[in-house]
Amino acid sequence: MGTSADNSGRLAAASVHVFTGLGTVTALLAAMAIVHKDWQAMFAWLGLALFIDGVDGTLARRTEVSIKIPEFSGERLDWIIDYLTYVFLPAFALIEAGYLTGFWGILLASIMMITSLYHFCDLGNKSDDGNFVGFPAIWNIVAFYIFVLTPGPIVTSIVILVLSVLTFVPLKWVHPVRAKWARPFTLAVTVMASLVAIYAMWMGFPPELWVKVALVASAVYLMGVSLAYGMAR
Repeated sequence: MGTSADNSGRLAAASVHVFTGLGTVTALLAAMAIVHKDWQAMFAWLGLALFIDGVDGTLARRTEVSIKIPEFSGERLDWIIDYLTYVFLPAFALIEAGYLTGFWGILLASIMMITSLYHFCDLGNKSDDGNFVGFPAIWNIVAFYIFVLTPGPIVTSIVILVLSVLTFVPLKWVHPVRAKWARPFTLAVTVMASLVAIYAMWMGFPPELWVKVALVASAVYLMGVSLAYGMAR
């Protein structure tokens, strides 16, 4: 029998896995919101899933889940939930909201999902310094921008096709938390964009012009930093 310390350590590690698993609950609630075309609720649930994904790694390292429960893969659990909330549900939402329509819409959604499978299964999708290599399948963020900016079908199609192609291009995409290069300002921009995004979700779509400008400016900055970082390496 293990000691009480060992048991408490396994319990703490297991609780982190349960916390990660809550992402499936947010995925279910987001799907229900999509069916009812409640886009504010959908993005709120996807945002909660994003928050869980952002903090569970830190909790896992602090509780040493890979040591305490070596027979269970938290990484696989995380990938399953991420694919649901980052890829599948955003594709479904774009179809249900009318941004992707007809055969072409189904084709584009399929391209989103299939190229994302490549990214998730690519063993080289992360660089040694913790950044992404190739477009990191953040279709939840892309879908949010589409709902905010309400582009026409041609622009939407071009964006999806370009980002899908960039999945296979070995360009580094800066992780806003892990990247050390330009980290303070990058974190500040990320926090600002997150607050503006929460405001947009609260007020409904499409938001005011200043919200669109702020979100576009933050996206341009992050893509510019990614490009500059990749060229500097």
